[in-house]
Amino acid sequence: MTGGQAETLRLLPWSGQGGKPCYLVGDGTGYLSRVADDIECVQLGMSARLLEHATDMLADHKATAAQLRFLVARMAEALRDVHRIAEGRGARLPAPDSGHVDDIDSPPGA
Repeated sequence: MTGGQAETLRLLPWSGQGGKPCYLVGDGTGYLSRVADDIECVQLGMSARLLEHATDMLADHKATAAQLRFLVARMAEALRDVHRIAEGRGARLPAPDSGHVDDIDSPPGA
């Protein structure tokens, strides 16, 4: 433990050699955690811009098959990044109490 906070395992927003996931052990306040946060922000911003570009390109009926294949390849990369970010952030969420799950599944007034 450092600084009274429990150390956690964080999935980083990049992969290692051979596409293997990279993890960071720490309390989430260090330099590498801030770098990971910044990279996640860049990846999410790039994904948003790519989605806008895809919308424009799909509206352009003159887009060639090669242009669309290139677009799909970049979208697959962006989706992989966003999926890794979602997995990493989801893993850092606290586990829900069992009582809360029952409350969500119960109809109002039950």
